[in-house]
Amino acid sequence: MKTIEIYAEPIALYQVLKLEALVSSGGEAKLVIDDGQVLVNDIVETRRRKKILSGDTIEFNQERFKIELK
Repeated sequence: MKTIEIYAEPIALYQVLKLEALVSSGGEAKLVIDDGQVLVNDIVETRRRKKILSGDTIEFNQERFKIELK
């Protein structure tokens, strides 16, 4: 599992995907979230602005990430 460091919380789910370059744009992030391709804490998440906090896990494209506050 990889770690994603954030500098402030909460952060919107689509922003995490975009800032970590897991998708090419914010629009693409919103599409993959709407399509049910993203899991937060092992649950499919379709809310684009889902607030992500330190300790959460995100799974996308068969990769798993742990969120940590820097």
